[in-house]
Amino acid sequence: MKGWPRVPDGATHVGTARINAAPTVSAPRPHPAAQPAPKPAKYGNTKVNVDGHEFDSAKESRRYRVLKVMEEAGEIGKLTMQHVFLLVPAQRRADGRAERKVEYRADFSYVEGGELVVEDVKSEITRKTKDYVIKRKLMLQVHGISIREVN
Repeated sequence: MKGWPRVPDGATHVGTARINAAPTVSAPRPHPAAQPAPKPAKYGNTKVNVDGHEFDSAKESRRYRVLKVMEEAGEIGKLTMQHVFLLVPAQRRADGRAERKVEYRADFSYVEGGELVVEDVKSEITRKTKDYVIKRKLMLQVHGISIREVN
């Protein structure tokens, strides 16, 4: 037999299967390999690639270029990107449940005049987020480092 059996009009059952009175047609599903459109950035930034590094914003990539020139001129040294600072280690609650560690990931860190400088590129909006403000305060408390905020 080829295909589905012909169902007479008005039939309510085919064998033991019940037939819906009004069959519905669902929307076609997208192909599994199809990728959804990328979600717009929360703060309107656009990712940028420079020298093989991906930056979260054009502003951050411009700052990177300035810092690279300063490093090549000998004004700063040991330029690193995305350096991670531990603020609160992972721990266990009294009931045995785990608490995750808290970290701060700096946009840039470098040595200037013998001092470590930690720098973050911030807009007026992002410098006021609760998470950032708490982490900025913890950086000062835990590591004694004031984050240099750059527009």
